[in-house]
Amino acid sequence: MSRIRVDDLHKNWLKDSEYRREYEALGEEFSLVAAPIEARTRAGLIQEQVARRMKTTQAVIARLEGGGSTPSTRTLERYAKATGSRLRISFEPAASRT
Repeated sequence: MSRIRVDDLHKNWLKDSEYRREYEALGEEFSLVAAPIEARTRAGLIQEQVARRMKTTQAVIARLEGGGSTPSTRTLERYAKATGSRLRISFEPAASRT
């Protein structure tokens, strides 16, 4: 039995206009989930190490990184500090609808 990679499935599914539209609608949410993972990876840490630095559990970090929770700004600040990062939140103008 051959294995199918998730990336290959995703590429094929993107050919479907409905899938692509729904995927693109989730773009901002995906970037919110990806940002902490990128910070941790950049710091060369595993979830357990971040958890220890934050005095919490690896399961909490996994939920935060998986989008399974809505973390507070305080939690995000602690995560940033644990990964040697700086938290920055900004509001940008939305694209005009014409």
